[in-house]
Amino acid sequence: MDDTHVTDPVYTAGMTDGEVVRRLRAGETGVLALARADDAYAVPVSYRYVDGAIRFRLADDGHSRKLAFADATAEACFVVYGYEGPRESWSVIATGPIRALSAEEWGADPADVAERYTPLRVFDEAIEDTELRGYELRIEQITGRRTTG
Repeated sequence: MDDTHVTDPVYTAGMTDGEVVRRLRAGETGVLALARADDAYAVPVSYRYVDGAIRFRLADDGHSRKLAFADATAEACFVVYGYEGPRESWSVIATGPIRALSAEEWGADPADVAERYTPLRVFDEAIEDTELRGYELRIEQITGRRTTG
């Protein structure tokens, strides 16, 4: 057995609540993990941290797999992380219920939505056929870790 990775460990420590909130506020993208029956689906998303919740902008082209999973998921998991090298990294993992936001909660003005999130990435969809929808993960559990040197 090759044990070279064991002889030079990198230690981590928990982040304070303030560190976790700073990381969430500073970030723009992360990975949203969803589940439907026995299937899992994880997707990179643009997000904002708002008062104990994480809000996402998801695009709907009429047959969105991520929206189908988001609507079927009772409890979602969201990961945001940074890696500056083998001895400098951090991660925040948040879990909680996810739900679609109403038009009033989300904000109907496309210019306002565009200003709050990173540019929308579209693939094969025509942008005029794409509707933006807001979702919110209400944080029930959160963990932040960082390397200590």
